[in-house]
Amino acid sequence: MAFCGISISARSRRLFFSAFGRKRITLVGSRHFGVTTLDMLRQRGVNVVRVVVADGDDRLAMAARAAGIEVVVQADPKYVVASEIAPDTDLIVTAHSHARINKEALAAAKLGGIGYHPSLLPRHRGIAAVEWTIREGDPIAGGSIDHLADRMDAGPIAAQEWVFVRKGETARELWERALAPLGQKLCSAR
Repeated sequence: MAFCGISISARSRRLFFSAFGRKRITLVGSRHFGVTTLDMLRQRGVNVVRVVVADGDDRLAMAARAAGIEVVVQADPKYVVASEIAPDTDLIVTAHSHARINKEALAAAKLGGIGYHPSLLPRHRGIAAVEWTIREGDPIAGGSIDHLADRMDAGPIAAQEWVFVRKGETARELWERALAPLGQKLCSAR
């Protein structure tokens, strides 16, 4: 299996996640995909120390609070700023975030950040990537794990996988059937 573009064994993945678990993670995201990412990270022993959301009533915020994780609501839903990143964060992970992580926020994390984007970057950068896949009639869709950069969806690509788009499929159907599960697969290094 490949993770971040590198083929690694099950033993290496376990070692990676055991070391990763000691890192302090700030998770930025929303909705069901944010919750499933939070759950996956916690199941692997990853230390999620703060969750940043655009809406304090979002299901990710509720799940984080229920797990005893600090929740910060963004001052501006379009941007995540350095003060919203937990002190001593090692890595920022984004999961269904439409906010840009500014360069000061990225600098606040020792290792920067990574995120899942539901397209084969650089195609369909930005929001509504799944909708654009359907609108453009793309026969193939996919997901990318990329290193976060000051520009949206413009950092180096760490991993990608693709799926076929079914004839007549809607954006929501494509997301639920293939792209959300693909994102979890890419994020989990399974």
